[in-house]
Amino acid sequence: MKSTLKVAMLMTAASLCAAPAAADEVNVYTYREAALVKPLFDAFTKDTGVKVNVISASSGLEQRIKTEGANSPADVLLTVDISRLEDAVQAGITQPLNSKVVDEVVPAAYRDPEGHWAGVGMRARIFYVSKDRVKQTAFTYEELADPKWKGKICIRSGQHMYNNALFAAMIVKHGEAKAEEWLKGLKANLAQKPSGGDRETARDIAAGKCDLGVANTYYWALMNDKETDRKPWAEATKVVLPAFQGGGTHVNLSAVALVKTSPNKANAMKFIEWMVSPAAQQLHADATYEYPMRAGVAVNKTIAGYGELKRDPMALSQIATNRKKASALVDKVGFDN
Repeated sequence: MKSTLKVAMLMTAASLCAAPAAADEVNVYTYREAALVKPLFDAFTKDTGVKVNVISASSGLEQRIKTEGANSPADVLLTVDISRLEDAVQAGITQPLNSKVVDEVVPAAYRDPEGHWAGVGMRARIFYVSKDRVKQTAFTYEELADPKWKGKICIRSGQHMYNNALFAAMIVKHGEAKAEEWLKGLKANLAQKPSGGDRETARDIAAGKCDLGVANTYYWALMNDKETDRKPWAEATKVVLPAFQGGGTHVNLSAVALVKTSPNKANAMKFIEWMVSPAAQQLHADATYEYPMRAGVAVNKTIAGYGELKRDPMALSQIATNRKKASALVDKVGFDN
């Protein structure tokens, strides 16, 4: 196994790859943190009697499934972000879900137009701001380029998929030329070279290195509720939900895809449809701190404390179409330099 995959297995690769299609198993390859999604897998097994075999990795799962080919044991890819979903589709490793259950629960904006993937949870790309130094309460993404924030913004790499999706959304909203100017303005306002992750953005705000950072919704909740050593970073910051001018808050997904060569397709579909059930959606909301996909399911109380999410209606497929343009703009303006 290549070390670059950084694979953390909950069962050995040998036993998984050797396992034939079985009536009581489903094999899930996932980018989600094992500790976060284990409660979901355990609940699925309790409800259905179907055992979940898991391979968890930080990168490379699409390539792994493609390399395994027809002999791949993978049934379901549970992933995050539109970039990885599109990578999976482009790699030719998925097949349409063809599920009325999924179509009835998941809005069309959060499903692949050809049916190859569907969202099971939403995360928003929002701002962490200093409690002490920022009194403003309403923000737009566009104002990240306002000179009033010069030297006050922290953000991770512009090429990271979370930012790539936000930048692609800016292209959808305003066109490539205006998005480029906006990106130049954002770069001019950075307090330091883009680095670290979203948690480190909160850390740097707490340390006074910047006043505002761009991050995902769930990191703040994890720091506040579960990560004792990082709780001071959450306590020094507050979460605000920005919006596009004339639009809403940018969201991305956690999502499922059905592997093209799934040896346990019936169980795979049982798992996928269970993931959008009311019970699973509530567990998903509370275990992973994401917004539930199913209407009527309560948002986790910490996430709800941010205020009402008024998500932008943009289809994720539009963001996917503009990913490469967004990446090219990051390089063109030297955003990460």
